[in-house]
Formats: sequence, structure tokens, C-alpha cells
Amino acid sequence: MKKVALIVGLAAALGFNNAEAVDWNWKGDVRERWEYQKKPKDSNPDIPSTSRARTRVRLGVYPWINDELSAGVQISTGNDDPLETISRNQNFGSLFQPKSIYLNEEFIDYHPTFLDNKVNLILGKRDGSNTIIRVDNLVYDSDLTFEGATLQYGKDSDGKEKDGPIAIAGYYLLNSWSSSSYYDPALYVVQGAYKGDINDLSYLVGAGFNYYENLNNLRIDGDLSAIGKAGNGTYNTTPGVSPFANSAYKIVELFGKIGGQITEKLPWKVYGQYAFNTANALPIYENRRKAWLTGVTIGDAKQVGDWALDFKYDRIERNSVFPLFTDSDRKVGSATLPETAIVNVKGYEIAGTYHLVQNFTLGARYFNYNNIDKQAGNPKLNQLQLDALVKF
Repeated sequence: MKKVALIVGLAAALGFNNAEAVDWNWKGDVRERWEYQKKPKDSNPDIPSTSRARTRVRLGVYPWINDELSAGVQISTGNDDPLETISRNQNFGSLFQPKSIYLNEEFIDYHPTFLDNKVNLILGKRDGSNTIIRVDNLVYDSDLTFEGATLQYGKDSDGKEKDGPIAIAGYYLLNSWSSSSYYDPALYVVQGAYKGDINDLSYLVGAGFNYYENLNNLRIDGDLSAIGKAGNGTYNTTPGVSPFANSAYKIVELFGKIGGQITEKLPWKVYGQYAFNTANALPIYENRRKAWLTGVTIGDAKQVGDWALDFKYDRIERNSVFPLFTDSDRKVGSATLPETAIVNVKGYEIAGTYHLVQNFTLGARYFNYNNIDKQAGNPKLNQLQLDALVKF
């Protein structure tokens, strides 16, 4: 007992007792998914429909250190494919091999009291929805984690938008060259929005500008024919051979959502996004610059027994959004058909969610997409995803 008292007293004298005040805030989720893709009717009859089982696991700790400082660290499943920046899924079926775990988030959040904790300075790698304002996945996929520095006004320390004006400014490094001969590719994001209420309706409306700099030096290891860029082929780590022209994406985005209550326990929401690429660099074409998304959600499935239904329609022209960061689930094509994949697509999604037991939801989502500019073989996407999700 005396030894215990001595150790506690020594720790207090050295200042280790400060650690007892930290609120650690552990969070995580486990999602099991079955995915089925039906082959197009007009495709090669020898091409089978495909299915796969996938998993996604995330575990993080988000300590609240004091009134001015918080942080976060999260590990997640993932893979080494350099083009899989927008997915944390891993496939089953590798003879029971263990799944790879990666560092998905690591950040410091400084919110000084002399600014009444209204401003957050975030340094590091953080979930995109908590870093910027994301209404849906037209411009940025929900799995994307931004790396760099962000200045926020109007978001709380958990990354949720507060009522009133909201402003975001961010600088994110896409590649880092250890050379004075090449400029590093980077992404700049500036957003402004307002969140408020009118009578019984809540709303958020805003705009943003997404500027990609020095894309000609973007380092890519992979076959970009799968994303439909001009000039198919594999691009390596040599700067200057990127298929993207410098400053080829200067994307203006408009976004908004409005919602209310049908009944006391049944909310509704209508949301939308519009994106327009203002860049003049080749190979951007004048009539292939626009993208838009609109949708409606009924219910939220937050409590046991609750449900939610969602419908949305997307149209994403070939040169409208940066193809490595938009939602990858809309990919049209297969390994045996010509692909334009994530961009040059239009179609709709229907989804349903049911909260079965506490923290456990079941969900289904159907994708129906095809090309805007028809490709050889007329590829289409008819895909069903079934999810079992536990949050803790």
C-alpha cells in the first residue's frame, strides 16, 4: 500500500495527474457488406454477374485535453491500391489472411479561448465531413480524409456545423516532392455557409471553391483508364507525366439542404449539390464541366425501431469533378468492358435503413447508373449493397 501511495505521489509531483482530466472519447464502427452487380443485358453473355463480401472497421480515440485543445487518432481497414483513396473496404476471400490496418486519422484541434472557442485550427489528417462542409458525395467521398491544415469558424470540436455563419479555409497536400525542381500538387478549399431555422424548418445553404494546383506533378501509381481520364495508361512516380494538366480543376460548388418533421418521430430532408469546373486547361471541354446531385430523405433511423428511406439522382460530366475523390460506388464498367467509371455517369440510388437493436442498423442500397457519353459495349451499373453496421 505504501508503494502505491509513493507511486501516486510521485506521478502527481511530476504532473502526470493532468492525464486524469482527459476525456478520451473512444468511437468505432464495424460494417459487413454484401455487394452484387448484375451484368448488362447487352454485354457479352460469357460475362457473369459478380458478388463480393466486404468489411470496414474503424476505431478511434478523440481526447478532449483542455478547453483549448483536443486531438484524434483513428485506425481503419484499407488497402495499398494508390487509386483507393476513397474506400476503407476490404474484400473477403483471401484464404482467411489477416486484414491490413492503416492510420486513417491523426489531428490536433486548437480552439483558443480568447476567440471564445469559435475558431478551430486543425492540423493533420481528418475525416472529410468533420473538416469541411459536406452535404453529400458529389465532390468528395464520405471515406476521404483530408491531410493538411484547416481553419474553421462555425463548427464545434466534433466537426458538426453550428447555427449561424460557417466559414472554412483549408490547404491540403496531395504529393510531396523532396526536390526544388518540382512544385507540390495541392488542394485549396474555401467555403462559406449559413445554418438556421425558419419556423419549423431547418436549413443550410452555402458555396465553395476547390482549387487543385500543380496537378501536372501529381504522383500516381496505377491504371487511370479505370477513371476515364484522357490518355489511358499507367502513370508512375515521375513528375511531369501526370495525365492531369496543371490547374485543370477549379471547381465552384453550391450546396444546401432543408428539413422538417412529418410527425414528431419522422423527419424529412431535401438536399442538393451543384459543381462547375471553371478551369481552362486541357483536356477540359466546355460542354463536360457540370455535375449535380439532388435527393430526399424520410426518417433518420437513429433510435431502435426507426427507419429511413433515401432517393437521389446524380449527373456527373467527364470533366466536372476531380475523379480520384468523388464517390467510387458509382463506377460504371467492369474489367472486361471499357470504363469511364466514376465520372461521365448519370443515374439514381435508392436506399433504406432500419435500426434493429441499440447501435445496430441494417441497410440496403440499389445503384442504377450508365454513361452520359456512351462507351463501346454500353456499360451500365446495376448494383445492390446490403449492410450490417454496428457503432460504438
